[in-house]
Amino acid sequence: MRKLPPRFAPILFALFLSGIMSLVVSGIATLRAVGFDAFLFKWMTGWLFAWAVAFPGVLGFAPLVRRIVARLVEPPA
Repeated sequence: MRKLPPRFAPILFALFLSGIMSLVVSGIATLRAVGFDAFLFKWMTGWLFAWAVAFPGVLGFAPLVRRIVARLVEPPA
């Protein structure tokens, strides 16, 4: 499999990490905001809860995403 040049590493990192995190955050926010009653309140409380989960999640997922990107990108010269 041909690897991408190193200049694509930051983009791939952001792509994979944002994909994983948006999946987690949107799932939590949707779960917490079921229904339309008091939507704004539920949305904001869901977002705050999701953010509290997302920050440690970024710290936890970052090593995995770095390994995935390292397999897809040629090492710098």
